[in-house]
Amino acid sequence: MNEAALPPDDRGLAYGDGVFETVLVRDGRPVLWEEHLARLARGCTQLGFSPPCRDELDVLPGKAPQGLSVLKLIVTRGSGGRGYLAPADPAPRLLVQHLPFAPAETRWREGVRVRLCALQLGIQPLLAGLKHLNRLENVLARKEWSDAAVAEGLLCDSDGHLIEATCMNLFWLRNGRLETPKLDRCGVAGTLRQALLAEHSISEVEAGPSRLQEVEALWLGNSLQGLWPVTRLDDSEGRALITWAIGERHRRLQNDAQRLLGYPLLP
Repeated sequence: MNEAALPPDDRGLAYGDGVFETVLVRDGRPVLWEEHLARLARGCTQLGFSPPCRDELDVLPGKAPQGLSVLKLIVTRGSGGRGYLAPADPAPRLLVQHLPFAPAETRWREGVRVRLCALQLGIQPLLAGLKHLNRLENVLARKEWSDAAVAEGLLCDSDGHLIEATCMNLFWLRNGRLETPKLDRCGVAGTLRQALLAEHSISEVEAGPSRLQEVEALWLGNSLQGLWPVTRLDDSEGRALITWAIGERHRRLQNDAQRLLGYPLLP
């Protein structure tokens, strides 16, 4: 496995033929490292090439600067093959980037406004849950709004089931029970989502946007930002559909996420 710059014939560049991870690193220590490595390995295996060896990956967080940063790992199939036909004996390529990072702390406390996206995600069970490099659906969805007051957009699949936000997973509280969209046909299974599923009784469900009319609390979350409580949901035209007041019920799940990521607890 070569840690290298990306040549023009790399299959990740040409076809999105690869996977990536964005890992929160605090003072050289990676957060949710086992979950990230497991998803990385699962993605490489599903695409049909070998993941980087564990020893090669374990040294990378220690090269990060002190404080908070993001370690971005990109693994592609490498070069070779003919058109879409992959090489019989791929030589995967690893690219590594360390980026400065600070979480959006105001959004922890004050919550966020989100909107429904018009774009619908394609259904492909073979890629469901993976953080693969072909993220054009998310790019197009994110182009649907430019209002800085809107933090995220919620995405449904082509059958109308809620799946995720453009770069975060969804969680909600309905009738006192935690739920999250099922991700067996599309979407990215986040590492914070995985950690919360391991600690809580969270039902994975199929539900359309109308389900959100019934919920007492709604959150967006990922392994960099933690959980943001949602205070307002708009339709795809920017018209308000539902509002929520932040309360103690929001903080319970939020603080579990804060603890998992090493962030301060919220009052």
